[in-house]
Amino acid sequence: MPIEVKDVMGRVAIAVPQDASFADIVAAMKRFAVGAVTVIDADRRPVGVVSEDDLLLKEVDPVRHSVSIFESSRRRLEHRKAAAVTAGTLMTSPAITVTPETPVRDAARLMHERHVKQLPVIDPVTGRIAGTLHQRDVLRVFTRPEHELAADVDAALAGPDEVGARIERGVVTITGEVATRSRAIALTEAVRAVEGVIDVVCELTARKDDLYVVPPLM
Repeated sequence: MPIEVKDVMGRVAIAVPQDASFADIVAAMKRFAVGAVTVIDADRRPVGVVSEDDLLLKEVDPVRHSVSIFESSRRRLEHRKAAAVTAGTLMTSPAITVTPETPVRDAARLMHERHVKQLPVIDPVTGRIAGTLHQRDVLRVFTRPEHELAADVDAALAGPDEVGARIERGVVTITGEVATRSRAIALTEAVRAVEGVIDVVCELTARKDDLYVVPPLM
């Protein structure tokens, strides 16, 4: 079964209200040792995120009120954030969220694609914040107990094949014999997809090579 966000997420919802001051945001980041905080509305629903990058604009953009018509929309946004003093005006919106039932692999892909280091976790019914998923939480899948990892690897290899696996520090070595080369590739990819597997070494032998290379037409 896929590991879900609820299995690794932080149970503390690191959030501030929309009217939180610049100082309040900095204090929250320092208290929880995080690089961003979720901004919530009066119903505790995420509406945006304030990151350290947003706060740094206060320091790197000293000319906060001089806006040129020739500036890009991104630059104008940076000017606005540099002049902002509350979470509601500093935040990047909308907030990118996940639910407790989101597969960790999907959450990791979302973090990578959106270039964020943490995600607010929301209740799928109420939409209220229920916790925070950090990058370090996602990496916990690589510290799974070996017996759990072994059980999932065995399940991925289940079938009529005469194969086995040994695991050492997250690296899985598959041994044995299968009917075809394509079957060996399929089993290798199935094991590679198991959450917590760092790498796969395939030592399978195939009785038949069914992956022929078609020669180019003359």
